[in-house]
Amino acid sequence: MMFEVETPPEGTVRDWLDARAKEDSIAFVFPETADHLSWRELRNIARKMAQGLAALGIQQGESVAIVHPNGREGVLALYATLYGGFRATMINLAAGPDAIGYALDHCGAQFAFVHDSQKEAIKGATPSGMKLLTDDLLSNTMELEPLTPDRHALLMYTSGTTGRPKGVVHTHASLLAGGWTAAVAHELTPADRGFCVLPIYHINGLCVTVMGALVSGGSLSMVSRFSASKFWEQSAWGEVTWFSVVPTIISHLLHNGKNPDKATKARLRFGRSASSALAVETQNAFEERFGVPIIETMGLTETAAQILSNPLPPGVRKIGSPGIGFGNEVCILTADRQPAASMVEGEIAVCGPNVMKEYLHNPGATEDAFFGDWLCTGDLGHRDEDGYIFVTGRLKELIIKGGENIAPREVDEVLYSQPEIIEAAAFARPCKNYGERVEAAVAITDGADLTEQDLIQLCIERLGQFKSPDRVHFMSELPKGPSGKIQRLKLAELL
Repeated sequence: MMFEVETPPEGTVRDWLDARAKEDSIAFVFPETADHLSWRELRNIARKMAQGLAALGIQQGESVAIVHPNGREGVLALYATLYGGFRATMINLAAGPDAIGYALDHCGAQFAFVHDSQKEAIKGATPSGMKLLTDDLLSNTMELEPLTPDRHALLMYTSGTTGRPKGVVHTHASLLAGGWTAAVAHELTPADRGFCVLPIYHINGLCVTVMGALVSGGSLSMVSRFSASKFWEQSAWGEVTWFSVVPTIISHLLHNGKNPDKATKARLRFGRSASSALAVETQNAFEERFGVPIIETMGLTETAAQILSNPLPPGVRKIGSPGIGFGNEVCILTADRQPAASMVEGEIAVCGPNVMKEYLHNPGATEDAFFGDWLCTGDLGHRDEDGYIFVTGRLKELIIKGGENIAPREVDEVLYSQPEIIEAAAFARPCKNYGERVEAAVAITDGADLTEQDLIQLCIERLGQFKSPDRVHFMSELPKGPSGKIQRLKLAELL
């Protein structure tokens, strides 16, 4: 099965894995264990496991929970579930027992793949009657039924920062399209090997890297978790040509003392940033130090990851913008749901083959998310004259001070201009006089002598008194979700 740039991939994950197995090239390498998987070995093991799942009576489209960190076993559990036509339900290991218990109960899974390291952690969250899958349970097999692209393939829960997590459902068609949008934007080929440091229970790790490799015919180097001290060494061992990370990782690499060796720098085509806005100063400093271009992108769980990307060099990369649409259409909608003119702020909306099917068991939320065929993202932004999108904030994160909207990102950008700042986030605090006031939290490098008043004064000089924070809190680390995105809405309650 060939990768066609012009059109979304046809068929199912089963079809694509069967096609890759004919080539029998390397699919995964694992630097931490020095292990590897070829596409043929991956397909053969996944098919047998899928036949074992079918023998248990699980029907196509029904959930099978996967409670695994990154690694060989997690990859096999994912592909076995997808190959069999069952709904891979990825459980966020960082979500906490309440959210994990909710997801396991809400998805209706009767069976779960659970890594040994997670069995104790989920003991109190497992619904009664749910069985943990073992080799013995999968020993009996039966032939698999034919599979169609419209079958449920993936169920992944949102972070739930503003309420109960919502279960995002993707079909085989939209899941493959998610890998295709990344492969098209980044010109991935069978010669490429990505570096997967983001968890595959998050949409970025699963779609951009795992599905991107399946669709493009490339391979992946996968580690259980990101390590700033080991990142470049692992990149060298895995012989990677690109990596996908989040802004906090880029910042931590920038403030870590290690550098890639010459062979690794020569091999790396690009690094990819997503999940939240990348500060301009951080991107410029990273590229100047390491000589690796960073491609800023944007994606959502609801769109199987990527909706926007900057082009690769020598194409025009606009620093501060997540780019243009690849494989889908992106527009800006005004408050009355009309297309906005250039430079007019509105809500970012997307339409394309990678858009989710629905929120599981939540038709009201599904209906609210769509305007016709357009998925409304909840992100605010504008389009410039060249078609590049600039994100200005989240509708739910806007700070409304005295009736005026303040985008937290404006404050973040100023704070990140200080090289000693590793992480920064502005947020709203209730205020009797203005309704809300601006505060911020930062994590700084060891030995830095920045003071709260220094940072407040910097913001006043750049933004004016009204938009500047009244307080700046110093933390060892800001709270983050599983993708590494700073959880801005949690800061007010934590501080």
